[in-house]
Amino acid sequence: MKIQGVIFDMDGVLVLSEQAHWQSWLVPAERRGKKIEYKTFLSCFGRINPDCIRIMFGPQIPAEESEKIADEKENAFRDIIRRNMPLAPGTVELLTALKAAGLKLAVGSSGPKENVELVLTAGGIARFFDAYVHGGQVKHGKPAPDVFLLAAESMGLPAELCAVIEDAPAGIAAAVAAKMLPVAVTTTHSAAELRAAGAAVVFADIAAIPVSFFTGAK
Repeated sequence: MKIQGVIFDMDGVLVLSEQAHWQSWLVPAERRGKKIEYKTFLSCFGRINPDCIRIMFGPQIPAEESEKIADEKENAFRDIIRRNMPLAPGTVELLTALKAAGLKLAVGSSGPKENVELVLTAGGIARFFDAYVHGGQVKHGKPAPDVFLLAAESMGLPAELCAVIEDAPAGIAAAVAAKMLPVAVTTTHSAAELRAAGAAVVFADIAAIPVSFFTGAK
């Protein structure tokens, strides 16, 4: 069946925010004397904050402390990207072409609402999207399919008519679980990792994705 909607992950896809996230996680870590390994941080990409905090700070973190860590991290992150919005090259061009082709577009992010709204507005791309879903709207984060299923529902489309563009194995696994077409970009993880998670096709970044991949036009 022909794809009618495309759901974009945000971090690592629409914005190249890996370093901004890394620097912002160091803020609560340094305040608590906690050392975080970069490879551990990378393993959390695509996941919601409570899951990331359990992985990076330990599984026994009380809920109240987890919320404090998340708030400190996200405030630091927003400060960083306000100064320099790292919109991925080719973003506006791809979004423009997909809308011109008549596809519906949504964002399906594990990030909090404030982050998604900041990127969409400060990045100047809010006008392209029919819906957006953030991590605070779902009980289960990626690799569970909840974020993407809610995004499809918000666009008024069945899951099987949607494609997902993701950079993280957890996100690809979520797209597979949602029974959507999983499209990967290698901005934060290798092609091998993404294919192992279930990616149907892998591109270098969104600038490399042809609109014809979704529309079938030549």
